[in-house]
Amino acid sequence: MKKELLELPRWVKQFAAMLIDVVCALLATWLAFSLRLDEWHALIAEQKMAYILAVALSIPVFFQYGVYKTVLRFTGAHTLALMSRAVGIYGVLYFTAIFMLASPYIYRSIGLVQPIIMFLLMALARVAASLALGFRAYGNNGRPVLGTLLIYGAGHSGMQIASALRQSGQYFLAGYIDDSTQYQGSNINGLMVYPPKEIARLIDTHGVTDILLAMPSIDRARRNAILSDLRELQVHVRSLPDLVDLAQGHVTVLDIKELDPDDLLGREPVAPNRQLIEKNILGKTVLISGAGGSIGSELCRQILQVGPKQLLLLDHSEYGLYAIESELRAQLNANPQLKTELIPLLGNVRDAERLETIFTKWNIDTVYHAAAYKHVPLVEHNPSEGLQNNVLGTLNLAQAAKKHHTANFVLISTDKAVRPTNVMGATKRFAELVLQALANQDNSATCFSMVRFGNVLGSSGSVVPLFREQIKAGGPVTLTHAEVTRYFMTIPEAAQLVIQAGAMAKGGEVFVLDMGQPVKIYDLAKRMIELSGLSVKNPETGSGDIEIVVTGLRPGEKLYEELLIGENPTSTPHPRIMMAREDFLPWEALRAELDLLQTGLSKDDFQVLVGQLQRLVNGYQPSGNYKP
Repeated sequence: MKKELLELPRWVKQFAAMLIDVVCALLATWLAFSLRLDEWHALIAEQKMAYILAVALSIPVFFQYGVYKTVLRFTGAHTLALMSRAVGIYGVLYFTAIFMLASPYIYRSIGLVQPIIMFLLMALARVAASLALGFRAYGNNGRPVLGTLLIYGAGHSGMQIASALRQSGQYFLAGYIDDSTQYQGSNINGLMVYPPKEIARLIDTHGVTDILLAMPSIDRARRNAILSDLRELQVHVRSLPDLVDLAQGHVTVLDIKELDPDDLLGREPVAPNRQLIEKNILGKTVLISGAGGSIGSELCRQILQVGPKQLLLLDHSEYGLYAIESELRAQLNANPQLKTELIPLLGNVRDAERLETIFTKWNIDTVYHAAAYKHVPLVEHNPSEGLQNNVLGTLNLAQAAKKHHTANFVLISTDKAVRPTNVMGATKRFAELVLQALANQDNSATCFSMVRFGNVLGSSGSVVPLFREQIKAGGPVTLTHAEVTRYFMTIPEAAQLVIQAGAMAKGGEVFVLDMGQPVKIYDLAKRMIELSGLSVKNPETGSGDIEIVVTGLRPGEKLYEELLIGENPTSTPHPRIMMAREDFLPWEALRAELDLLQTGLSKDDFQVLVGQLQRLVNGYQPSGNYKP
């Protein structure tokens, strides 16, 4: 019976809904009179106009406001909100009419009470219909339903996720969206397939809250075009969980994700060169400093899959080290083919003795140095710590590697090292100078190289997780300046390119990753708000959901970032990796500067340290915001 009802033509179901509302209008009028008279009311001819007006005014208003476009079995908050607005308009009209018709038989209070009763009756009727037709407020596991979902993509992935979602009962499924005319108009396991032009109507009629992208194989350009279209619809756009993880039970349909950072970025990925990936890793002993950090942990994940003999995880944070080791051990347990020995090492790169112990005990082939203080304002207010960690820590690790004949040493650097306005950037350029000087010593058996790139989306302290939390909290989203632009890359892409760049090194190279076009932070914030199903608040009119607030540039912050000090970088075999041989100091000259640095740090004399950074780091201009 239920199936036959659901398969009735759309106009029949709309007509049935109108008849229900006619009954509700008449019943509400009778109940309003009964409440007024404090007894069950007997119909009299003098009051018939109150009944006629209830029907004559309500049905056209409800039709105009789209009440009959909604689907009864998908009745929810969206439907009830729409209905309340329509009844509100009707109530004003009905009260006005009753007020004008007031007589000894038609009471003015009827105009106030009847719309309230009518709304309650209509809501009750729709909730009852939705329950009868299979709509539930709770899923199969007893948890509240999370929303009404459209699946964009009716292919294999879309069908798999639809099946999983049905089993969980955590989302109501309104159907599929697909670009292919092959699927459009068909019914797949009880769900209709609609063309993209129908999305706006489906959002309106079905109360769609979320759209799930289930097209893992489409190219980046097409994905970006789809996202651009969806931004205008004020619906929450989500990503597909990894189907392998779903099948293996590592995630559930409750783990339907926010859009990945690369969806926000819009860059087409480049397939890695397997030879470069394996060159310094496969069957070797690899050490990663800062293994618990954003970049360090991603390097760990990717390197583990290549198959090193030993993977040494070095970090000064106990929790960070525990977290990444636990994750990697879970990967090893899930993949018996991986035979890598994991070695978690608590330690600080500032501790030369600890590093000596580590390099003496293990015969390390490759070092990826990701340990650094990178938060610009914090380092600006703690310059001595930044210099100790980023410069002297790099020196300690590099000298230990050189002493023990480590074959390869790769420093993770930053675009903030180029003509820096902050201490953090200046310290990273100083660290580059250390490696350049060591690389150009005649007796160096270690191949030192540096990889410089911009911001990574989703890293700790980056804008993406910050904006997500701010949007979730209802705003405002805060920017330091409306014109700030940054180069962005995803963490997995950055780590992958770091590994490949290090494999191409001959000694002393500064590799620069192609970051694409710089991204305006304001545009990124706006994109995230809109793809969350919300709108940017207009400060003049107050309309919209989330306000974007400009707070002012932070200490040491630039409006624009650069990647190169010099010009005309050299290309490499990889299209996303460039190479620059920039000016450096020979080791003897740099050693004298390091001695001077030690002296300045021992006295905590910031002015001396700033003067040294200005002399050594090309283009360094202190912001003047330092507060001791």
